[in-house]
Amino acid sequence: MIEREPRAAPPGALRRAAPALLGYLAVRALGLLALMGWSGARGTSAYTLLTARWDALWYSRVAGNGYGYEVRLPNGDVHSDLAFFPLLPWLERGLAAMTPLSYADAGLVVALLSSLVAAWGIFAVADHVYGRRAGGCAVLVWALLPVGIVQSMAYSESLFTALAAWSLYAVLTGRWVSAGLLALLAGLTRPVGLALVAAIWAAALTSFLHEPSSSQGAPSPARAPSSPSGTSFGVPRSAAISPSARPSSHALSRAPHSGASRTRRALGMLFAPLGAAGYVLWVGFHTGLGPLGYLDVQAGWRNGFDGGWAFARFIAGKLTSFPAVFAGLALIVGVVLLLWLYVTCVRQRQPLALLVYAGVVTALALCASSYFGSKPRLLLPAFPLLFPLALALARLRTRPAALVVGAVAVASAAYGAFWLNGSGPP
Repeated sequence: MIEREPRAAPPGALRRAAPALLGYLAVRALGLLALMGWSGARGTSAYTLLTARWDALWYSRVAGNGYGYEVRLPNGDVHSDLAFFPLLPWLERGLAAMTPLSYADAGLVVALLSSLVAAWGIFAVADHVYGRRAGGCAVLVWALLPVGIVQSMAYSESLFTALAAWSLYAVLTGRWVSAGLLALLAGLTRPVGLALVAAIWAAALTSFLHEPSSSQGAPSPARAPSSPSGTSFGVPRSAAISPSARPSSHALSRAPHSGASRTRRALGMLFAPLGAAGYVLWVGFHTGLGPLGYLDVQAGWRNGFDGGWAFARFIAGKLTSFPAVFAGLALIVGVVLLLWLYVTCVRQRQPLALLVYAGVVTALALCASSYFGSKPRLLLPAFPLLFPLALALARLRTRPAALVVGAVAVASAAYGAFWLNGSGPP
């Protein structure tokens, strides 16, 4: 049982996160070196795999030509570039206009910088809730994911995760307007921005509901006021909290209630959905398909939300043949692990904003009706699910922890190189 040290002041925040960010850079550098070595041995281009394959091509095409490109397949499906949200192409276009970089180059630069900002944001959230060591371990675990190579691709996952992590940190620290504006940008990045909107609304509404009435006056100094994240209330400020059990006491406190703070919360709630809603409505107007025309665009990619029925049938199909049965069993283990991690997050009393965000990201990823190979990549932004693993790593002594990180880093780098030189992200 230990007391948490106070949060670092803003000028020292980067210095506080520096060891975690250096560890992140080392893991990702190993992944890129493995990719270059593997690609060189196969006669392929690592640069092309990172910038000019799969979705990266669609983003750079939007950056260069705007929306309007589509591919009509022989079976009647229509793959339209309207399925891709606009913030990453906007950044690619802006950076290419200011530098000699091509749109593909700009996409890679945005992704690499965004991944570092995302790692810093993940550290900030975990540090705020569990302490500095757990924050550093959370960053390493995110970097070590088998599909972590996507963090270094000209994709939108890193950009979205950066915006989401800092938006959630703003919620946890009571900066509601900043949280809403960052969520607005995240909503212009990926459809899963809805998860961030849900998190902000859940935390804000819970905060409103647990405000003391005017007749009750200020909260008693003997008890911590209700959390801005809405999961733990009445925790004494002096309580020593184990990092393996529950969030630190400073993560459960907030500023006194006031009319100004209520207004800021309301503004955050107002701003949060504007990005995603604005783009979806624009697509509906642009295509003439109505307010929900974006769903028709996704249907052209055979993508939708069916509650996980198609995914379940996909797994069941794997179990009926050999050797695909092993892949099916691995998928079942993976889903069970995800559910176990989420239950552990609940048991460890993560702030409500993190639980809602991770839960919605996971549900949207698992319940999408196609592109089953994309699901691990779609889960990359669900970083709060990794906090139980980060806490377990943080409890190890330095030498065993270093051995674990080193071994997993090598395996992850090898898998990423193999994956991108094979099927890769769809």
